[in-house]
Amino acid sequence: MRLMAADVAKATNGTLVGQNAHLSGVSFDSRSVRPGQLFVPIVAERDGHEFVLAALAAGAGAYLTTGKTFGRTSITVPDTLVALLQLGAWGRNKIDAQLANRVVGITGSVGKTSTKDFVAAALGSMLRVTANERSFNNDQGLPVTILNAPDDVQALVLEMGMRGFGEIARLCTVARPNIGVVTKVASAHTERVGDIEGVARAKSELVTALDASGFAILNADDDRVVAMQTLTSARVITYGVSPTADVRMSSCVLDERACAAVVVESPWGRASWKMNVPGEHMAHNAVGAIAVAGVMGLDLQLAADAISMSVLSEMRMQHRIARSGALIIDDSYNANPASMAAALHALSATTATRRIAVLGVMAELSESEQDHLQISRLAKQLGIEIIAVETDLYEVRSRTRDEVVAMLSTVENTAAILIKGSRVAQLEKLVSLLVS
Repeated sequence: MRLMAADVAKATNGTLVGQNAHLSGVSFDSRSVRPGQLFVPIVAERDGHEFVLAALAAGAGAYLTTGKTFGRTSITVPDTLVALLQLGAWGRNKIDAQLANRVVGITGSVGKTSTKDFVAAALGSMLRVTANERSFNNDQGLPVTILNAPDDVQALVLEMGMRGFGEIARLCTVARPNIGVVTKVASAHTERVGDIEGVARAKSELVTALDASGFAILNADDDRVVAMQTLTSARVITYGVSPTADVRMSSCVLDERACAAVVVESPWGRASWKMNVPGEHMAHNAVGAIAVAGVMGLDLQLAADAISMSVLSEMRMQHRIARSGALIIDDSYNANPASMAAALHALSATTATRRIAVLGVMAELSESEQDHLQISRLAKQLGIEIIAVETDLYEVRSRTRDEVVAMLSTVENTAAILIKGSRVAQLEKLVSLLVS
């Protein structure tokens, strides 16, 4: 998005210091600044002002600051993060007419990133779409996603994360979504909101923000999500496998690698496609994307064909091949009990002769020991071996990364290995060791 430094000052109630400047987009990471971008130094564990000079050297056209100046064009504001949110709201207003009610907000305890990727693919079959990179779904990532949209963007697909009450409501104030998708309510970040009912309350902030002209697209297979229809004035469309779902997955047949062939019935007709990522839960997320395409009036089969060729964000049920030839299902980006259970079922659905789950800790759970124990028992019920990485919560001996690499270095090429844990476990490093 093109803007002027004076626009930034006006949008943020800031003070322009130096010459007005033409800008194109925004970055809060000095390592990825592109020429002409506005650099926003975030004050968190480290003070982002330390990186302003590096951002300018990389070509930043201007920067926000709380008072520290480094020459060139700057905009002085009381708080750079607040200013970024204000600027994101300005950017959303700037492109309102061309978006034509095509702003999709997506949240949920499980599946929001993959659903975001599927929605972006489905809409991208007919529209110019901008969506969050990876999981840029917070106060920093969402406004940057809007501000980095091209000037001719026709639809925004915005994932919204939640680490406490009020966060999604704040993001909705910036994004003003016309369509809200809620994927699932599960035990995730329960330490921050008390319990699963707190999770539901926090997630419902998305549908509450929708007005009567919008659509709330709700997972028909989750009672807590369905209950959100009483909290919104928007029109409600449900999706899932439930017989009552408006957009219903009538068929889901998994192949030898647990990738689904899907048929969907909807108010706008039937669509079918083949998933290129494993797991029935991934097919379910894709059905949510079909619902979004439907309420926008797009061709469902074109949307379905685009989903079949879509590429998910990294570390989400990605097929990799180990040096031994075994199949690796890399789902290492994050984990909670619901996503862990879904991934184990996907692993179980493969035709591998041996199924191994390499699991890291699930973080930020209010009932951590019980949740890990339930996952351990589910794996045993499904006939899956567990290798626990640097945690003893799964009732098996804790292993180091080096031990895991040694254990799996000679595993047979007919085996399948799931690798999954929360961000703190950093199991993507283990994946790299196994495939390099």
